Amino acid sequence: MLGSSRIWKRRLPGAAAVFTAAALALAGCAGGGTTETTDKGSADSGSITWWGWTPDAAPAEAYIKAFNKVYPNIKVTYKKLTIDGYDAAIRPALASSVGPDVFDVAPGAANGSVEIYGVNAVDLTPAVQKALGADWKSKLAPIGVSSLTTDGKLAAFSVGSNFAGPVWVNQDLFDKYGLKPPTNYDEWKQVCAAFKTHDIKCFVQGAAQTAFNEDTLQAISNNVKPGVWAQALDKKVPWTDPTIVKALTIWKGLFDDGIMQEGALGTQQYPDANNEFMSGKAAMVMMGTWYMQYSTVDGSTAAISGAGVGDPKPFTQLPIAFPDVAGTGNVGSLYGDADFGLAVNKKSKSIAAATTFATWLGTSEAGQQAVADILNDIPALTSVQPDWNSIKLVNPAVQQPALEKLISDAGKSSEPRLATVSADLQTAIGVASTTVAARQATPEQAAATLQSTAEKIK
Repeated sequence: MLGSSRIWKRRLPGAAAVFTAAALALAGCAGGGTTETTDKGSADSGSITWWGWTPDAAPAEAYIKAFNKVYPNIKVTYKKLTIDGYDAAIRPALASSVGPDVFDVAPGAANGSVEIYGVNAVDLTPAVQKALGADWKSKLAPIGVSSLTTDGKLAAFSVGSNFAGPVWVNQDLFDKYGLKPPTNYDEWKQVCAAFKTHDIKCFVQGAAQTAFNEDTLQAISNNVKPGVWAQALDKKVPWTDPTIVKALTIWKGLFDDGIMQEGALGTQQYPDANNEFMSGKAAMVMMGTWYMQYSTVDGSTAAISGAGVGDPKPFTQLPIAFPDVAGTGNVGSLYGDADFGLAVNKKSKSIAAATTFATWLGTSEAGQQAVADILNDIPALTSVQPDWNSIKLVNPAVQQPALEKLISDAGKSSEPRLATVSADLQTAIGVASTTVAARQATPEQAAATLQSTAEKIK
């Protein structure tokens, strides 16, 4: 998706889906724990379907192509669903007898939540033990194991992780107009004013898709004082903490001072903000490590074409540290989760082949190398790194050092992004961000409302 990063469907305006007891009961009946048969079908032949909201079609095709070099007799058909429509599509499909063999799940209470759909999944513990041995946990990124385990069952294999925190820039636009990416608030205002004279949007964000507002707020908060945002999520500090209030104040300033584009509150991050950046109409966008894939010639070309450009020409995209908007010097913070996991449907008639595919992509050197080289996710298998000799970047001399640093920094981060946040709290954060931006509440009022809501969440 988003290149890859996942969205919390229930926190989007007007999309607060309520999973009724009847729906959960229906999902719980899917397959039933006593009827699970993990050896159903052949392990090295057959046809299986894979449903997901991510990855994009190009990475998925690359994964399947690499898989078929090892398992040529297993045909995998990928069906990419919309982010907002995934829950509505997957829930009845899993309750039926004709659902996908493999399906995406995400950590926490997110879109495609493993907490909701893990009941429909085969326990993949035996498969990973067979693939990696008794010490398999030491070989996989811990966040991918813990966040996709539910009720003691490994419900899915993490394909990789995503981290938010950086801002992506169109370096070619900066070079064209003799500008440098901003490192602090004043420089950011100056850069935006300069781009405006050239009819180029400076920084674009889909503030109507409030999942991404949290990314920006978390970056600002960590710039003010590292760790406070995560502590608030963990209920160790209140949301009225001065750091959070200061973050909301700076967030408001992005709108007041012309850094945020006009109409941001009516803009979706996907497709709107993404398309503005990919089409060269905006110079900067708040995205995460999932955007690495667009540093490649193929990835960039496909994304630019997808943004509606008739003759797509790749440009130099670079991640930069979120500017030092608070003037503290605390920059470069990253926070992330397992991006998504591959679960095997209990009701599948090809459980063995489906398990082969999920296991190969999530645990094998070849599968994880395919993931690493697409630059869509940071691999779940910790021993795997991108093979830069095989990756065709748009501007290798400039991009490779920046990407290597981004991957290295992500590997050092233990701060969660979305996985530990309830949907109700995410909705409250969205309300706080949009009311402050719209001047319907002061930062202090929004923080107080957010704290009041948080106290009611169990």
